[in-house]
Amino acid sequence: MQGFSAMFLSTQEAVTEQTSDGAARLAVLDGWRGISILLVLACHLLPLGPKSLQLNAMAGPMGMALFFTLSGFLITRFLLHHASISDFLIRRFFRIVPLAWLCMLVVLVWTDASADDYAPNLLFYANLPPQHLVHVASHLWSLCVEMQFYVGIALLVRVLGVRGLYLLPALCLAVTGHRIVEEAYVDVVTSRRVDEILAGAVLAMVFDERFGPRPAQMIGRLNAYALLALLAVCSHPDAGPLNYIRPYVAALLVGTTLFNPAGALVELLKTRTLRYIAAISFALYVSHHVLMFTWLGTGDSLVKYAKRPLLIGVTFMISHLSTFYFEQRWIEAGRRLSRAVGQWQARVRSV
Repeated sequence: MQGFSAMFLSTQEAVTEQTSDGAARLAVLDGWRGISILLVLACHLLPLGPKSLQLNAMAGPMGMALFFTLSGFLITRFLLHHASISDFLIRRFFRIVPLAWLCMLVVLVWTDASADDYAPNLLFYANLPPQHLVHVASHLWSLCVEMQFYVGIALLVRVLGVRGLYLLPALCLAVTGHRIVEEAYVDVVTSRRVDEILAGAVLAMVFDERFGPRPAQMIGRLNAYALLALLAVCSHPDAGPLNYIRPYVAALLVGTTLFNPAGALVELLKTRTLRYIAAISFALYVSHHVLMFTWLGTGDSLVKYAKRPLLIGVTFMISHLSTFYFEQRWIEAGRRLSRAVGQWQARVRSV
C-alpha cells in the first residue's frame, strides 16, 4: 500500500510539475480531468437514462470538451513559462506516443487493417479526410487532434516566439466560425474541433494575466453550477446551434473553479478519488474502447450489460498497471532525454 501511495504521489507531481505558483488553485484541474474521463466512460459503457433523452450522446462531447480545455490550458501554460520547443515536444511525445502506438499496433494487427491504415494512425492524421480510423480504435481521433495541436502550437512559438500565443484567441474564433459555416455541431476533423483545445489555451493566458487582471476577475464571478448545466445543454444533439459555444462554456466552467477556489464543487474536484482517476485517465481512455470489442463487451443487451462491471473492473486494472508500470517509465525517459538535449543545446550555444 505504501508503494502504491508513492507511485500515486509521483504521478500527481508529474501532472503539476510546472504549476508551482498557484498550485492550490490548479489542483482542481485533476478533478475536472477525472470528471471528463468518467463522462466519456459513461457515454461508451453505460445506458444513461431512457434512450429517447440521448444522454449518452450528450455525455461524450461534454467530457471531451472538458478534456480538451484542460489540454489546451496546460500546454499553453507550459509554453508561456518554458521557451524550449524541443523540451515541450519530447515530453509530450513520450507521454502520448508509447501507449498510443502500442494500442494502435495491437488493433491494426488484430483487425487485419489495410496497409494504408498504418501510417495515418501511427502518425496521428487518421482523423483527416480521407479518414483511416479503425473502428475498434476510432476513439483515438482525439489523439490525432491533440498531436496536430502540439505540432501546430510548437511551430507557432518557434516562428513567432511566445508572442505568437496572442494569436490563439483569433484562431479559436476562426475555427468556431468554420464550424458554423460547415454546420458542424460535433466533429472529429481537427479544423472543426480544435477550438475546444484553443479555448483552454486562451484560458491559460487569462490565468497568466496576459490580458490584464480583469478577465480573470469577471470569470471568477460566474456561477459554476449554471455553467455546468449550460455545458450539458450545449453538448446535447438536440441543442442545435448552442453546440457552437461548447468550447467557451467548458473553458469558463473550468475558469470559475480556478479564479474562485471556494465552495462545494471545488472541494469535490480536489478529492483523492478524482485525483486518482485523473492520474490513470489517459490509460482509461485508450483501453476502454478497445476492450468493448473483446469478449467482455459481446452478447445481447442483457448479457453485455451483465458483463459491464467486469469490463469496467478490467479497464481500471489495466489502466493502473499501464500508468504506473509502463507509461511512467516512458515519461521518465522523456525527461532524461529532454535534459540531455537541453545540455547539448547549451554546449552548442556556448561554442
